[in-house]
Amino acid sequence: MSRIALIVALGAVVASGLPSPGLFLALGLGTAAIGTGWVGYRRARDPGFSRLAGAAAITIGAIGSLLGGLRVALALAAIDHLDRMLG
Repeated sequence: MSRIALIVALGAVVASGLPSPGLFLALGLGTAAIGTGWVGYRRARDPGFSRLAGAAAITIGAIGSLLGGLRVALALAAIDHLDRMLG
């Protein structure tokens, strides 16, 4: 479960740099990485590395979500600026 969470988290970070649908994909993958990372971290019977990988997936997924959210905010700010320029 932790490896899947890490792959999804890295996908969120990569998607945050992609064009148009990438920002929404980053938000979704980041949220999924946080959820699956949490599940991987909470499994007490797994070895330490798997639990640590789950915690890393939570962190990387949160970074991907924040970057995607920042891109959404910047796009909305740019649209607002263009709207004010055109009157």
